[in-house]
Amino acid sequence: MTSLAKTDALQNLAGTIALAGAGKMGGAMLTGWLAGGLDATRVTVIEPDPSDEIRAFAAKGIQLNPKTATAADTLVVAVKPQTFHEAGPALKPFVGPSTLVVSIMAGTTIAALEEVCGGRVVRAMPNTPASIGRGITVAVSAKSVSAAQRATADALLRATGSVEWVDDESLMDAVTAVSGSGPAYVFLLAEELARAGVEAGLPAELATRLARETVAGSGELLHRSKLGSATLRQNVTSPGGTTAAALEVLMGKDGMQQLMIRAIAAATKRSKDLAK
Repeated sequence: MTSLAKTDALQNLAGTIALAGAGKMGGAMLTGWLAGGLDATRVTVIEPDPSDEIRAFAAKGIQLNPKTATAADTLVVAVKPQTFHEAGPALKPFVGPSTLVVSIMAGTTIAALEEVCGGRVVRAMPNTPASIGRGITVAVSAKSVSAAQRATADALLRATGSVEWVDDESLMDAVTAVSGSGPAYVFLLAEELARAGVEAGLPAELATRLARETVAGSGELLHRSKLGSATLRQNVTSPGGTTAAALEVLMGKDGMQQLMIRAIAAATKRSKDLAK
């Protein structure tokens, strides 16, 4: 979807929107909505510890922590999953029988959301590049969600990047492990690449800059290119060259493939544990 199409989708949204939780991810979504032309006067934010940026949005027309709660057409739940069962009941006044409830909490199932909040639920998993409009979100909807409500959820989620929809909620734990937690793996790669450069004799400042720009530039190349990641890797690798020597280590028996499989399995298990 183009930027113009995203703006049109946000501007054409009907009804009121309540956002519960305006931390890093919730705040990024709110920023994307307002930048996309969503009418600020239709937005209510529930955030006990609002940042200066969130407070500034009040001057643009959003309602911040209203004293009286009324049911919204859409409630977006962006609180920490560990606090949901404690905070969730306080959100019920914002939910009517036909309210669309969009959750971005890791490990929190549709059934749990229906039990605590009610409404018609969409469960979604974004990631932190949403803060610069380059996130990827995967979403799944309950059967009670109408086509129009799904379109509303899609527009709100797409304000911070791309959106993929799945029909099987059980996939969301692996989604969380791959894309939800994935940015941390990339940042770790930059961190360890710099550390290895220092071990090889580079000054720390230079090694850090080389690693940072290499990871960022390679990510942008991957974003822009129509080629698959394996093809891009092969294009860098000359037979018998320096890259091939390094890849023999990284792609060896106990190399990156096995490490990543174990890491994703651990994150998937933790996502399932959060739902218990």
